[in-house]
Amino acid sequence: METLAYMANNLGTIAARTAEHLSIVGVAVTLAIVCGVALGVFIARRPRLAPVVLYAGALVITVPSIALFGILIPLLSVIGQGIGWLPAVIAVYLYSMAPIVRNTYTGLVGLDPALRDAAIGMGMNASQRLWRVELPNAFPVIMAGVRIAVVMNIGITAIAAYIGAGGLGTFISRGITQTDIRQLLTGAVCVSILALLSDYLLLRLQRLLTPPGLKLSVS
Repeated sequence: METLAYMANNLGTIAARTAEHLSIVGVAVTLAIVCGVALGVFIARRPRLAPVVLYAGALVITVPSIALFGILIPLLSVIGQGIGWLPAVIAVYLYSMAPIVRNTYTGLVGLDPALRDAAIGMGMNASQRLWRVELPNAFPVIMAGVRIAVVMNIGITAIAAYIGAGGLGTFISRGITQTDIRQLLTGAVCVSILALLSDYLLLRLQRLLTPPGLKLSVS
């Protein structure tokens, strides 16, 4: 009950911290979608490079987030941005790339060859096949990667509070340092709700944008 009362009395602060949290995740994942889909397409057309790129992405994910923040601090301190919003966005961007690149690659190489043959038979060039046939059919798999990236990095962004990036992790860090269970639970609950809500909304978007013939594959 004390935690609920604390949350009710601090709705404005919770909203502000949520906005900070979303700004980090939103900017980072948007950049990762643009770069990750492009890179996934690139390696799908160059199979020899795929293992190297996918392994590098998997390697980044194994780096603990607090360690990655620690690496970025001295690097970005050169331009006066060692702590705060920028290193948090860069870290989340790096973590987001792996699932998006992997799912884009998987979605493209897993397409039925008959689809490409039919597109070629219709006289489509490589660019037209990519935009009209390949990406639309791989869309559910790509969106699954985006959902993984968003949910995973909503949790990771909470740790960014320790480098002054703000967000809902501020409640968690203060709750730990002040031994205040109310703040700790507020941060944990809000991060969990935000992750679940984001995944639900992205799933709805995925179903809305998936071509009708593929909607049965969306889960």
